[in-house]
This record gives sequence, structure tokens and C-alpha cells, in this order.
Amino acid sequence: MKALNQWLMKPWVKPLVWLLCALPLGLLVLAGVQNRLGANPAEKVIHETGIWALRWLCITLAVSPLRELASLPALLRYRRALGVTAFVYALLHFLSYAWLDKGLVFDDILRDVLKRNFILVGMLGLILMTPLALTSFNRAIKAMGAKRWQSLHKLVYAVALLGLLHFYWKKSIKHDLNEVWLYALILAVLLGWRVMRRGLTSLWQVR
Repeated sequence: MKALNQWLMKPWVKPLVWLLCALPLGLLVLAGVQNRLGANPAEKVIHETGIWALRWLCITLAVSPLRELASLPALLRYRRALGVTAFVYALLHFLSYAWLDKGLVFDDILRDVLKRNFILVGMLGLILMTPLALTSFNRAIKAMGAKRWQSLHKLVYAVALLGLLHFYWKKSIKHDLNEVWLYALILAVLLGWRVMRRGLTSLWQVR
């Protein structure tokens, strides 16, 4: 593990991580250019950007357990990049819905948000993610102070649960919950590790 940790400290690894973060989006764009998005391209784009937002959230939350259990402190260098990636995909998810599904008609979007619980929950999750993304740089940590910055970024737990609820309500419409249970299990493990490590207050003490 020491060799892997040293490898993770290499300066060229971070650009590689950013490239990997962009890969799902790049493949989605390529599929669109090649007309391989299926019978309903808009639905495909909305789904893929949303599911990748949830995946990147899970990967972000996996950093702390992996860092400790695998003795890889260098993983911490990539947590903010992964979190920002989750926000970018969530934002693209919303923009895809607003543009491809609603034609950027604000009244229709607002009506949909107020009418459909899963969209309202998704919007709330995106709103909570926004300050996290906007403060994901060193200058923000210095300006806010480490304790206040860490307290703010505990919102990632609420965001993850809202994302899961959004996904559940969306999938329950079609009675297709197999994938939902998979992500529910992943989040249960990731959040449960924090609870077991520090007790019931762990979600506010461990990131």
C-alpha cells in the first residue's frame, strides 16, 4: 500500500483523475454524435447524467473509509475533485431535464417541481450541493476557517440521501427498484462505517 500511496502523490495523477471524471460525459456525447442514444435520447441523457451524479457522490463518500482501511492517506487529495464532479453531473442532469424535457420554459419547470415529489427532492439536493461546489477550493477554506468549512461540507450526507430518495421515487413510477436497492446498500455501508467508527455523532465528525 505504501507504493500505491506514493503513486497517488505523483503530480500527473490528478489530471488523470479529472480525465476519468469526464469520461462518462465524453462517452455520452460521443453516443449522441453517433446517434446511439436509443429511441428516446432525451430520457437517456437525463438518466445517465443523474445516475453518474449519484455514482460520483458514492465514490466521494468512499474516500474516507478507503483512506483509513487501506492506509492510503493520499486519497484525500482527490476527494474535492470527486465531489465537484458529482455536482457537475447533477447540474447537467437538471439542465438536461430543463432543456430537453421542458424546453427551458420556466413556468413549466416550476409547475413540474411543485407537482412531482421526486423532482422537488432532486432540486433540493442540487441546491444543497451548490455551496459545497462553490467552496471546494483552498481559498474558501482559509476564508471560512477549517471548522466552519467542514461543518458546511457535512451537507454531503443529506445530499446523498436526497439523491437516493430522488432516484427511488423516479424508479418507483415504473416499479423498477433493483438498481435503487444497490445504491441504498452502498450508501448504507458508507454511512454505516462512519456511525460504527465514531458512534451516532460520527456523521458530523468524519468525512
